[in-house]
Amino acid sequence: QVQLVESGGGLVQAGGSLRLSCAGSGSTFSPVTMGWFRQAPGKEREFVASIRWSGDNPNYADSVKGRFTISRDNAKNTVYLQMSSLKPEDTAVYYCALRSSYVSVKYDYWGQGTQVTVSS
Repeated sequence: QVQLVESGGGLVQAGGSLRLSCAGSGSTFSPVTMGWFRQAPGKEREFVASIRWSGDNPNYADSVKGRFTISRDNAKNTVYLQMSSLKPEDTAVYYCALRSSYVSVKYDYWGQGTQVTVSS
């Protein structure tokens, strides 16, 4: 099984920064891609960013390009999301997710989420 545990969420003023972490563990932890998603109240979950576990090729949603940076530390089985220039509309529960297949685009495992609240 795989466990993903997010941390680093909190309350921040608009224009501020936060860094989220997602630590992976488990005997079958073998990601192809790690991703960050978010869900705001009353809205559907949306893609934020992703990164291949081998190589680079980060991808970002247009709404966060230039403000958020995804990175990983393979030795620590951890993926990060550095968020800068935060806006109130970034307020959401942020989830990390793992995709284990080279064929399917489906994310197989999800963390429990961490709340990010940006005040205006």
